[in-house]
Amino acid sequence: MKVTEHIAQAKKTLISFEVLPPLKGKTISSLYDHLNPLMEFKPSWINVTYHRSETMFKKKTDGTFEKVEVRKRPGTVGICAAIMNHYKIDAVPHLICGGFTKRETEDALIDLNFLGIDNVLVLRGDAAKNEASFEPEMNGNSYAIDLLKQVGDLNNGIYLDKDIQNGSKTNFCMGIAGYPEKHFEAPNLEIDLKYLKQKVDAGAEFIMTQMFFDNQKFFDFVNACRALDITIPIIPGLKPITSKKQLSVLPRIFHVDIPTELSNEVMKCKTDVEVETVGTNWLINQSKELKSFGVPVLHYYTLGKPKIIHNVVKSVV
Repeated sequence: MKVTEHIAQAKKTLISFEVLPPLKGKTISSLYDHLNPLMEFKPSWINVTYHRSETMFKKKTDGTFEKVEVRKRPGTVGICAAIMNHYKIDAVPHLICGGFTKRETEDALIDLNFLGIDNVLVLRGDAAKNEASFEPEMNGNSYAIDLLKQVGDLNNGIYLDKDIQNGSKTNFCMGIAGYPEKHFEAPNLEIDLKYLKQKVDAGAEFIMTQMFFDNQKFFDFVNACRALDITIPIIPGLKPITSKKQLSVLPRIFHVDIPTELSNEVMKCKTDVEVETVGTNWLINQSKELKSFGVPVLHYYTLGKPKIIHNVVKSVV
């Protein structure tokens, strides 16, 4: 079922989660162990992140170095199939531009379609670790809107191979990312929203936001979107603070602000166990306020902390 169909049929605020594929070498059981406690809340879908390969240099016996491309978390398509088969719920794979050619993307979309997957979250993705800024793959998509248009073409039966006539049409519901505090590469929020509107006009059907810790920033973002006639569902992405280290890591990596009240409470903590309590309570209150605001879905980034997410959702639903 499409994300938009879940939302249209809902009689209350929905719950969804996001997971990472297991590290290479781990079994599928590690993912099930992560998700099993959360199934109590009957999530409408599970997002599965996609990860580009990383360039590594391995030293050879003769002292020279060999360039190797390594994908530490492979298997997004397979993980989606496993989730759907094991839990009988929808999976929403992330699609990214970085590290993939258009043909590789098309093949992945065909696989997803064969598996009966109805939704994709379309993202540009981050720069490779050895790159100062994002560089598209040769013959790949440069921006999220390019990838969005490729998915839209396949929905219309238009393939990269022009010899394919009357090709079968896919029917993906396309989601995109939104940034309540703007994308870090955008010069200002107004221009960021302009690009967001272009993606909506190109066929995006729902928005999932970057994490945020100040609900007012989300409320302002929603109001700004509506003022631009962006009427599709906007789903808040939520994550707990679980360590003091995150006070510097999250702003640096994800370019989000930590509210003063939250950072002050975290700084008072003597251990990360105490931080988890502060972070859990903050996220509970954040979730309740968002639910009262009328968000269609509360989307939680679990990212290795299913117990905390379980405690939060149990207090909110």
